[in-house]
Amino acid sequence: MKNIFILLFLFSLASGVAVAKDNVGITSEKPVAGGFTIINNGSPATIVIDAAEQKGIAIAAGHLSEDFRRVCGTAAAVNNQLGDGNSIVVGTVNSPIVKKLLSAEQQQELKGKWEKYLILCSNGNLIVAGSDMRGTIYGIYEISEQIGVSPWYDWADVPVEKHANLSLKPGTYTAGEPAVKYRGLFINDEAPCLTSWVKNTYGTEYGDHRFYARVFELLLRLRGNYMWPAMWGWSFYADDPLNSPTAKEMGVIMGTSHHEPMARNHQEWARHRKEYGEWNYTTNKAVLDKFFTEGMQRAKETEDIITIGMRGDGDAPLGGKEGHDDEYVSQDELIMRQLTDVIQNQRKIIAKVTGQKPEKRMQMWALYKEVQKYYDLGLKVPDDVMILLSDDNWGDVRRLPNAEERKRKGGWGMYYHVDYVGAPRNSKWLNVTPIQNMWEQLSLTYQYGVDKMWILNVGDIKPMEYPISLFMSMAWRPEQYSAATLLDHTLDFCVQQFGEAEAAEAARILNLYSKYNGRTTPEMLDHTTYNLAQGEWKAVRDEYMALEAEAVRQYQRMDEAYRDAYQQLVLFPVQAMANLYDMYYSQAENIRCYKDGDVRCNDWADRVEKAFKRDSLLCLAYNKDIANGKWNGMMTQKHIGYRSWNDNFPKDMMPRVFRLTADNASSAGFAFNAPSNLTIMEAQHYFAAQNAAEAQWTVIPYMGRTLSGLSLQPYNKSVEGASLTYKMRLKENTDSVKVRFILKSTLPCLDADGHKFVAAIDGGAGKTVNYNHNLNENPENVYSVYYPTVARRVVEAVVTLPVSRTADGYHLLTITPLTPAIVFEKIVIDDGTYQPSFLFGQESQYSK
Repeated sequence: MKNIFILLFLFSLASGVAVAKDNVGITSEKPVAGGFTIINNGSPATIVIDAAEQKGIAIAAGHLSEDFRRVCGTAAAVNNQLGDGNSIVVGTVNSPIVKKLLSAEQQQELKGKWEKYLILCSNGNLIVAGSDMRGTIYGIYEISEQIGVSPWYDWADVPVEKHANLSLKPGTYTAGEPAVKYRGLFINDEAPCLTSWVKNTYGTEYGDHRFYARVFELLLRLRGNYMWPAMWGWSFYADDPLNSPTAKEMGVIMGTSHHEPMARNHQEWARHRKEYGEWNYTTNKAVLDKFFTEGMQRAKETEDIITIGMRGDGDAPLGGKEGHDDEYVSQDELIMRQLTDVIQNQRKIIAKVTGQKPEKRMQMWALYKEVQKYYDLGLKVPDDVMILLSDDNWGDVRRLPNAEERKRKGGWGMYYHVDYVGAPRNSKWLNVTPIQNMWEQLSLTYQYGVDKMWILNVGDIKPMEYPISLFMSMAWRPEQYSAATLLDHTLDFCVQQFGEAEAAEAARILNLYSKYNGRTTPEMLDHTTYNLAQGEWKAVRDEYMALEAEAVRQYQRMDEAYRDAYQQLVLFPVQAMANLYDMYYSQAENIRCYKDGDVRCNDWADRVEKAFKRDSLLCLAYNKDIANGKWNGMMTQKHIGYRSWNDNFPKDMMPRVFRLTADNASSAGFAFNAPSNLTIMEAQHYFAAQNAAEAQWTVIPYMGRTLSGLSLQPYNKSVEGASLTYKMRLKENTDSVKVRFILKSTLPCLDADGHKFVAAIDGGAGKTVNYNHNLNENPENVYSVYYPTVARRVVEAVVTLPVSRTADGYHLLTITPLTPAIVFEKIVIDDGTYQPSFLFGQESQYSK
């Protein structure tokens, strides 16, 4: 039975709300006393909602009615009158009907709470009561999920298992309040895929209210509440006058992105540049103030969160000299003055339009890219404004607030990416976010008090379904999963989408493809990525090929009803990347054979051509075949042929191959390089570990390019007293060695001067290793260090350490962390024979 035994999160409440962990929820068995019959012999219970309730609750109730039709074949009736029992009563705690059925104690559990619901039985009815509109909506969709309707039933074509009888066991169920107040998605970089799909589906050049209603439903089913709409070529507010009312009715809080201030979409300016003039607050202040005022007037009666501040036109950095003739003032100072003026005037506009003090209206200032620099240089905003931090566009958090900063009234948020357009390469085609990376960085984020807003850049929504689900789950309860239990989320996700029987294997494959894809993106992959001579290229290609075979085998044995969903969520991304790896590996072999005069280069060239053709066929099948062509246009992103950061080439380009004729060929062979006697150790294979007083060494399975990550957790506790020790044998008469530490590409988010640890061998003179001090966008680092590092998610820190002679030839390497949030992945003791490889070599046999 799919999903109906997945439990609601239940929390102990002081008032005595029933708490249970096991054997609760919805069952296909006959109800016991005190339970409630949801579906009886194919007939669902009636849904009752007070006529005066907010429209968003009625919309969700209508969806629940349809969900019953999906489950038992009959939609539930919806009316406004409470009968003699056997009704599903939905509403806020203030609804007269709900109040009648809740005890004073139960009402008190909801009053004043944020987005909380209770699900319970009372007087023969099933009550879904919310503290507010969204709390009620989440409770309604929880019922939908529990009877077997996945939040992804539409967006990933997840089938619904049929049931003629379902009952709720006795109990009071709640998910509590969310840990992060505003939890949202940002549709971005929507061309060509999403725009093509929308054109093919709705016949429009933009997302209208029909499109957004589907997105809002998904968001609410995932217990999100906030959204930045698509903004490349679309304008949420201007394209369709029903877009904003639809969001308001359904209960979704809208915002605008980090570079779209005052509830205005970028396209609203871009389409009228000739009329409006220059996007420059120094030279065009009056026009911009009018533009901002119009946006605020439009948002006045909504919950929309107001983005303040300003970036350059089209998400570019601000200029500083325009309109100024003071040659003695730096550009940074001029920009800071300009931003101060902008923000002060925007708050005046907010006050004027709303008729209230500006602190009464929720505002957000985004520290994206260079804007963070101005904050660090001293530009501050009023204490009521929420500050939105950001990652590096690749999943590494750039900055976190210190203890004093965490006191600010407006709080802190995080803007996170699983899609990105920018240097060193776009990342748009497939999901390349390892599950472990997102969990680890979001855990770090939450532990440092960033809990007012989390928003995820999801590109076209598809094919980012799983990272969206993980992000929204963590936003609701960040501490729900540990490093050891993280993959329980993946398993639960797969149970919900594919059923109990296939879930474990699907989860294993989903986790591995996320890990493999995270090594490097398809846009950055080429024939030089892996070391061919050491056999590394073949090994990683073979990993993908094996994973594809396993995914195909599971697809073939799967019930046909699940195949569309499985193709979208598992099979296609595995096949697409396995094929890409085979293509580039074959190109590497083709070039090697050609240089050696080996006529087998022709066979490899044929293989490259076949893989290139197959890539287009896989994408075509996604567009035309899955769910009978429902997703036509969604898989049209270019991904083969990048030469610079962006996809400004006309189409995917066949990799260059070489051919030989029999006349100029030889019979040269190819031998892999023999392995040296390097000492290569996975970080988790330590000889000894000493924990700190409140932080423990924790293995993060599957993190990184090879085995795992190892870090002291939690991250907000002192690392004093902690150490790791590794035992190894070195060649005789070795007086020093070069040690290569492979670490996760954590940015200097806690200390701008860098995160540090001390390394020493045999108790000798230790050296302090500062591995991320240059991972920033300063001109001297941004292209040479920062982008190449963060896009491939590891740092290689190299230090030379002195070695003393020992009686048995064994030596101890000791690592002492000086800063929290360091993740070790691998250690290579370089005896001078190390050859660069993407996976840093295969682990040695050594004594632990």
